[in-house]
Amino acid sequence: MGKVNIGRVLLGGIVAGIVGNILGYLVDGLMLAPQWAAAMKTLGRPELSVNQIVAFNLIGLLYGILVVGLYAVMRPHFGAGPTTAVYAGLGAWAIGTLLPNTSLMVVAGLFPRRLAAVTTAAAIIESVAAALAGAALYKEGASSARSMAARA
Repeated sequence: MGKVNIGRVLLGGIVAGIVGNILGYLVDGLMLAPQWAAAMKTLGRPELSVNQIVAFNLIGLLYGILVVGLYAVMRPHFGAGPTTAVYAGLGAWAIGTLLPNTSLMVVAGLFPRRLAAVTTAAAIIESVAAALAGAALYKEGASSARSMAARA
C-alpha cells in the first residue's frame, strides 16, 4: 500500500471543489434560486449575501479536498479508477449532504420537502462528478520528472 500523496490530494481536491461549486451554482444558484428565495423569505431571512456565497464556495473547496482524500484512502481497498471515485463521491454525499439535509431541512422542517429533496438528489451528481474530476488527477507517490528519470 502506497502513501497518500498529499500534494495530489490538494490538487485534485481543489479541482473537485471547483467542479462541485460550479454544478452547485447551476442547481441551487440558478435552477432552484426562486424556491430558495421564497424559502428564505418564509424564514424571515434575506437572500444570501456575497460573503455567504464566498463562504459556501470555500466550504465547497474543502469538500473537494476531503472527497479526494477519501478516494486516496479507498484506492488500496477498491483499486484506482472511476468506480472507486464514484464510491468516494457517494460516501462524501451521504455524510456531507444526505444526513445534514435530512436532519436540518426535512426533520427540523426548515425548508420545503420538495426543495430539500431536489437539492439533495442533485448533490449526488455534483458529488460524484467532483470525485471523478479530482480522482483523475490523483496519483500515489512522487510524479516529478526527477523521480521518473531515477526509474529509467
